Amino acid sequence: MPSPPIRDLIDHKGVPLVDERTLKSFTQAHKRSLLFFTENPLQFPESNDVAVVLPLLMQAFADRLQVAVVDRTCEHQLHARFPFDGWPALVMLRDGDYVGAISRMQDWEVYLSEIERLLSTEPTTAPQFKIPVVSAGSHCH
Repeated sequence: MPSPPIRDLIDHKGVPLVDERTLKSFTQAHKRSLLFFTENPLQFPESNDVAVVLPLLMQAFADRLQVAVVDRTCEHQLHARFPFDGWPALVMLRDGDYVGAISRMQDWEVYLSEIERLLSTEPTTAPQFKIPVVSAGSHCH
């Protein structure tokens, strides 16, 4: 069950809840999408802060992007597809393709400048998680 600020986004602000099944149709209907990955707000209380700021960002960027909350049941699967480096996160898509992400709670000016930058950025291949590689010849002493 989402926290009250996240539930308010969905129930009263009209922000749709998307999952792996509905994401494609959502992104086909909206050229630019901003996905809100919340994780567990009890573990990541900044998610509630982002939920409170998000309607103001929606107003600031009206008609330039559509926001959706990612359903908790598929967040980790979609996180693997659209990587970011911290919870909560806002992930920008253009025509369903990855553009970039803003992780954790940010200052208002950072949100404004980063979203503006992402709106004018071309889609790219989502960054891959980096796994350290140790050669067979290396030894720890």
